[in-house]
This record gives sequence, structure tokens and C-alpha cells, in this order.
Amino acid sequence: MTVPSLMQNHQRKTYVTQLHKVYNELNQALLQYQTDRNAVNLSEAGLTTVNSLSEFFKKYFKIVQDCGDDQTPCFSDSYKKIAGTDAAVTCAHNCMVLANGAAIGTANEFLSGQTIIAQIVVDINGQKGPNILGRDAFSLFLYKNGVIDDLTSADISDDTNYEWGFASAPLTKEQRDANFTFGCESSDGGRWHGCFGKILNDNWEMNY
Repeated sequence: MTVPSLMQNHQRKTYVTQLHKVYNELNQALLQYQTDRNAVNLSEAGLTTVNSLSEFFKKYFKIVQDCGDDQTPCFSDSYKKIAGTDAAVTCAHNCMVLANGAAIGTANEFLSGQTIIAQIVVDINGQKGPNILGRDAFSLFLYKNGVIDDLTSADISDDTNYEWGFASAPLTKEQRDANFTFGCESSDGGRWHGCFGKILNDNWEMNY
């Protein structure tokens, strides 16, 4: 392999290692949150509003910077897709920087009464570059049953079909692959999901 290829592979492994660390910390915190409240799912435990998620982060994580509903300076003010087009990566609420250097927040309001609780946006190194979806920035979806996965959909190719809010997790390999094609890999900047699911499918490897 050439030196540039080796460097790219090393960087990708670094990105995945950092993402996996955030994922594990989030998973453990969610399990503890549910256990502390003796609840059968996250909604019953009380994770039902933007404010409750804020309280969750502040109790179970060490927060070093709290940007509230402002994307910057916790996150970059702009992101690109792997295809080079602009990506609408957005932190709308609970934008924070964790002690490990990662930025985390929610991208939208809660989906009350549905299966998906919230869309979580993560930038594993905060404002630092490259600020590319699928490299250092990712979209994760939090489900009532405590699963962290990608976006489920009634029609993967049409993520404006809001029946996806009632779908279940974990996703199938086929669902994640389709998400990757229509979200992460495409040049459509309005679709910024699918990268995380591909990494799950490939056993925590960044093969794209």
C-alpha cells in the first residue's frame, strides 16, 4: 500500500475508535438511566422531551461546554458529505462537548408516541476538521427500547415518508445498506443518515 493509503486507513480507524467510544458511553448511560428508574423502556423512564435529554446528558456525562440550542461553537457551523456536497448536519438542541472531546446533541424535536425518540448528532472531535459526514460527524437514532441504530423507514428511498417513526430497531443489514446508499453515500445534502448503520454492518470498520 502507498503511504497516503496507509495514512487514510489509519485515520479511518481513529475515527471509528472514537465513534465506538462515544457509542459505548451513550449505551452505558442509557442503560443506567433506565435501571435507575426501574423502567421497561426509555420513554417510561422519562426520556420524553428535549429538557429531559439535557438533564440526562448533564447527569451521566462530564460536560465541558454547553452550547444549548446553538450549534456553534460546540459543533462546526458547516459540514460536507463524502461526495463533496454540503450536508445539512444540524444540532438544534442540547449541543454539548463531552470530556472526551466529542460534541453531541439532538437534531430535532422528540417524536412523541413513536418508536424513535430522537435523532442524535455526534461529531467525534467537535469543531475540528474534517467536518465530513461519515468521517468525524454522524447521525444516530435513539429508540424507545434503548437501541442506538440508524434510521428505519417504511420506504428507505423516501425519508419524507414519516411512517418510519413507527418502525422498530435494530435494523436489518439490508435496511442499513439501503440507508447508506440513499443517505450517506448520495450527494443529497438533506439526507445525512446511513453512515453509522454501514459501520455497524461492517463490524465497526469504515469501509467506504
